[in-house]
Formats: sequence, C-alpha cells, structure tokens
Amino acid sequence: MKFFPLILANLFRKKLRTTLTVGSFAVALFLFGLLAAIRASFNQGVNIAGADRLVVINKVSIIQPLPIADRDHILRIPGVKNITFDIWFGGVYQDPKNFFPQFAIDTANQRIVFPELHVPDDQWKAFLGDREGAIVGASTAKRFGWKIGDRIPLQAPIYGGTWEFNIDGIYTGTPQASDLTQFWLHYDYLDERRQFGKGMIGWYTVKMDSPDDATRVAAAIDSMFANSPYETKTETEKAMAGSFVKQFGNIEFLILAIGGVVFFTLLLVTGNTMAIAVRERLGELAVFKAIGFSDRFVSLFVLGESLLISLLGGIIGLALCKLAMPGIGDALRGMLPFIALPVSTLAVGLGVAIAVGLLAGILPATSAMRLRVVDALRRV
Repeated sequence: MKFFPLILANLFRKKLRTTLTVGSFAVALFLFGLLAAIRASFNQGVNIAGADRLVVINKVSIIQPLPIADRDHILRIPGVKNITFDIWFGGVYQDPKNFFPQFAIDTANQRIVFPELHVPDDQWKAFLGDREGAIVGASTAKRFGWKIGDRIPLQAPIYGGTWEFNIDGIYTGTPQASDLTQFWLHYDYLDERRQFGKGMIGWYTVKMDSPDDATRVAAAIDSMFANSPYETKTETEKAMAGSFVKQFGNIEFLILAIGGVVFFTLLLVTGNTMAIAVRERLGELAVFKAIGFSDRFVSLFVLGESLLISLLGGIIGLALCKLAMPGIGDALRGMLPFIALPVSTLAVGLGVAIAVGLLAGILPATSAMRLRVVDALRRV
C-alpha cells in the first residue's frame, strides 16, 4: 500500500487518457448491471412461483377462455386442495402508455390460493361489500398516487365504455419481489355488465395438497377435458412463468453476448493503455531495477495500475447503475413488475472488472518484468 500514491500519480500523469479508460469501464459495468437487473426481473416470476400451484389455460392459447363450470369438475380431482380463476380486463387509465395488469378475480378464493399477497382484513371486507370495488398493488398505487377511497375511471377497449372503480384496498407481498402492479376487480361485476362471454374465465390457478402431485394432477385435468370444446393445457406455475419469459427471447444469451463483446473491447482498450504507459516510462522502470527493485516488483507495479483502472471504473459504473435503478424502474413500470440490482450482481460485476484488469495488465507487466536496464537506458 505504500506505493499506492505512486501508482495513482502515474495513472493521472495522462489525465485525459486515464479518464477515458476509466469511463469505458464505468459505461461497461453500468450496462452489465442494467442487463443483469432486467434479467432478474424477467426471472423473478419463475423464482417466486408457488411450487404447489398449477395454471390451467385453454389448449389453443391463454387468450382463449374457459367455462367457469369447469371449476367444480377440477375440484373433484384427488390432490386438488383449492382453485381460483382470473380473467384479463385490459382497461386504460388516462393514456395507453400507463399500462398495468388488471384482472377480474374470484373473490372467494383469491387470498387462499395466493397467501403471499396480503390485503388487510378490513380493506378486504370493504372490497367484498363494494360491487365497484378494487384492490390495487402497492407499486401501482404509488405510481399513480392512488389512495384508499379514490374513484378510478378505466376505459375498457375489450368490453366497451368507461368503468369506474373505488379503491378499497392496497395489497403488499412477501417476498419483496412479488408482483405489486396488479389491479383486481370483482368477476361477478364484470360478468353482469359485459355484453359477451358471460360465464367464461381466462385461466384457473389450482392449489394442490402437495407439489409431488403436480404431474398426476396436471395429467388428470387435461385428460378430463380432452376432446371437449374447451381442451386445456395444465402446467406448474413455475413452468408457466418460464414459458412467458421465453416469449421475449433468450435473455440469458443476449446478456452473455453483449457482455462478452463489451468486455473483450475493454480488454483491448485497457491493454493498449497499459502498453503505451509502459513504453512511455521505460526509463523510470529501468531506474527502479537499477536501484534494486526486483523484476517481480516492477511487474506487480504495472499490474497494479491496470487493476486500479478497472476497479475505479467498475465501482463508478456499478454505483451509477445502483443509483439509477429507481428511475429505470419508473420508466419500465408496468412492463416489469420489479427491478433492482442485487448485491450478488454487484459482487460479480466487481469480479469481472478485476478479471479484465488482470488480463489487460498481464502482457504489459510481463514486458516490464523482462525489460533489461541497459536496453531501456539506451532508449532514453
């Protein structure tokens, strides 16, 4: 550490060059953090999906409906503990850009099947007693500044007209990454008012006695409705969430591809910077050796400069990314339910920065280590 001030002084001898190199690292690590956070957000539904829940959709597509009468048939299958259903509402609040998911729900079983989503009992009671009532996720309520008692108008492109709802409750979730963007309304209210599709729902969510029953129960449900007008496709909630993520493409491959190109470029930039720095200071390095410093010291001295550049850039980039997360989350709200930069990603980012710094500094450090004093002083 006693040579740290000397390393720092050498780096900032060429301020513009060092600043640009550190800036390159900062931009790269900012991009790395952003992509990692988006990937985590896409995968959060997979990670927190209930192991004891199945999702039943129409075999043709999730946008095709199922009869509500199927509920009683599914409940009779051994291993099924409870069942609830949802249907997409698709309303617009003020502007189509203000997207958030809206579902007409089965109020009798919603909280039983999804115990991780919490609504205070008094708020839930008010919701049950209000035909035009609604429950909204804490994230969406914060986004629009809604509070309990507000009356919210939604344009309904699917069902027509303007529908107004009273905010009777705000739900929160455990774990932290639960989807807090949803808007719930009464299925009975939707079914009474709509002009078409009465008695139909979007999908069922089945709660099982045990996760071990998943394969058997899913097969039993699909067999029950095979060759009927409404054949079903049943899979675990985790598999369903994974299928949804895959619709957006291979996020993992995209991150690896972009990250690989960026960090390879950084490797070349940093390696070139250090190679130039070594050539410019041949005389100084030769003096180090002449007064007794070992070849190993000289190589570590050069490698330390490379590591310092990568660490400074990495810390700055990841810090900026962490600070930008709330703003990015606001910009993507409605598209991604939750976005954050976990500590594990910060650690991986710093590890990658250190690795690139080491790789970029190896060749210049080796060159400095092999430098002969006589040859170097001859060039001065």
